[in-house]
Amino acid sequence: MSNDMVCIIRRKKQDIVQTVAPEVDSVRVPHSVDTNIFKNKSNEPESLQFKNTIIKDNSDKVIFFWNNRNARRKQSGTLIWWFKEFLDEIGHDKACLVMHTEPRDPHGQNLFSIIEELGLSENQVLFSTDKIHPEKLASLYSAVDCTINISDAEGFGLATLESLACETPVIVSMTGGLQEQVTDGEKWFGFGIEPASKSIIGSQDVPYIYEDRISKEDFLNCMRKFMSLKVEERNQLGALGRQHVLNEYGFNKYEESWVNIMDNLLEKHGSWSARKNYKPWNFEEIV
Repeated sequence: MSNDMVCIIRRKKQDIVQTVAPEVDSVRVPHSVDTNIFKNKSNEPESLQFKNTIIKDNSDKVIFFWNNRNARRKQSGTLIWWFKEFLDEIGHDKACLVMHTEPRDPHGQNLFSIIEELGLSENQVLFSTDKIHPEKLASLYSAVDCTINISDAEGFGLATLESLACETPVIVSMTGGLQEQVTDGEKWFGFGIEPASKSIIGSQDVPYIYEDRISKEDFLNCMRKFMSLKVEERNQLGALGRQHVLNEYGFNKYEESWVNIMDNLLEKHGSWSARKNYKPWNFEEIV
């Protein structure tokens, strides 16, 4: 109620704000990516080099990608454990997982120890640890076949938006902003996994939030479905995903939205020196 305007990233949050404070102006301004940078580069030399480095001499190997902070809610260790079971089923030479993260992040698990424990010593799981420019990151998205995010809580998830902009489909848990990226309500741009359980957690400062946990079997089913797709079907999913990004999250639309918001606020409420409905003084008791 103390704001002139509330800008909101997600549709559900906008519904909440409009319900609890209908008197306050609110507008949805979702995250965006520069689609001139994040685009399909699969036929460009850098992307082809990335792909050849990853798959080496096995051109049929499917590459799954994970780009996240190695932190608890991101489920990095769970992903490796389940991916190993997936490889046991389809063959360890049929797919690999590239994780763009810090394997020894103090807020996450020691991912090197996990792959050693699981015996994944033949490059079934690869780590990309260098900080790279967006252009190179776009080449990496374009070199892989699918991007995964199975976080139990995700405000938005920019990595999957970047992936879709590069025409790379996604497999995601249906939590937070991920569920608004993988589908527009009619078309799908990958596979969404509904939570198998919703845990209520919190702290003294934040009484409760949800943790959306997916099941291993639901995850493996999505992996199987993706592997069963023909290359043409994967490409079609990717192309639809980029169009979804352009329609809902394009940078031009994002820029235009912010300019309109600022212009309208200035016209309605005035500048700081001539604010409407604002009193630049307060009462104080003198003892």
